[in-house]
Amino acid sequence: MQSLEPILIFIRVAEMGSFTRAADSLGIQKGRASTAVRKLEEDLGVRLLHRTTRSVQLTEDGRAYHLRARDLLANVDDLQSMFAKDRAALRGRLRVDLPTELARTTIIPALPEFMASYPELELEISSTDRQVDLVQEGFDCVLRLGPIGDESLIARKLGRLRMVNAVSPIYVARYGMPQTLDDLRLRSHCTIHYSRTLGTKPYGWEYPDGDGDFATLPLAGALQVNSVQTYEAAGVAGIGLIQAAYSGIRQHLESGALIEILPNFRPEPLDVSLVVAHRQNLSRRVRAFMEWIEEVLAPYLE
Repeated sequence: MQSLEPILIFIRVAEMGSFTRAADSLGIQKGRASTAVRKLEEDLGVRLLHRTTRSVQLTEDGRAYHLRARDLLANVDDLQSMFAKDRAALRGRLRVDLPTELARTTIIPALPEFMASYPELELEISSTDRQVDLVQEGFDCVLRLGPIGDESLIARKLGRLRMVNAVSPIYVARYGMPQTLDDLRLRSHCTIHYSRTLGTKPYGWEYPDGDGDFATLPLAGALQVNSVQTYEAAGVAGIGLIQAAYSGIRQHLESGALIEILPNFRPEPLDVSLVVAHRQNLSRRVRAFMEWIEEVLAPYLE
């Protein structure tokens, strides 16, 4: 609805703390965003934002208005679509962030079906392996692996991503096939170390300890990487043993480029959650995406 556009622009500016970033996320000119918010303030007769050369912050009146406005737009979104019977009625922009490897191997290959079901939906997909700021970066929802780390966010847990141990036939030809944990300890097998920050202490080889918990076994490793794609590629090249999500290396396992090892000692599955900044962010667009992505990931979850 045209008359609600200034409110939408104000909400985005308030949450991103910047007219420039808000305008970019909405696909409009910065001047249009500034004019819309200034006109809104004039109509209301109050100042909603403190503006400086470096930042934009809510006033007391702005904070109160922001809370009510966010609820209003969520209700309008539901109201406009309450009688929609066909999927084509789903319109608007949806901005999401996905883990890079999960996006590449599992979600993007299935995306044409979702886009065909909702042809009028405008998708913006970011793929990163860092924890993005939903509010500051303007995301409607993100898919997170592992702990959420922020209790203020609203998370819907989808399940746990199955993990496996794997090795390349190239490695087996050189060093033999590990059959037990004792083989790993005593036969000088090596792993590829993964960490987000190079130079930090490696996580170790994870395995169930028999009491429902997981322990780690220190293993030698000549290579440390900070990219999931590089980690998996190094495993295929025979540099060392790897522990990876089944969804990411499924094609390598099916082709024989990798072999699963120690199936009774798989590492702990990773929590998979869809996260939004506020309950009011659960628009019909977001709910439709959540339902679809849950179906896509179901075969890889425990």
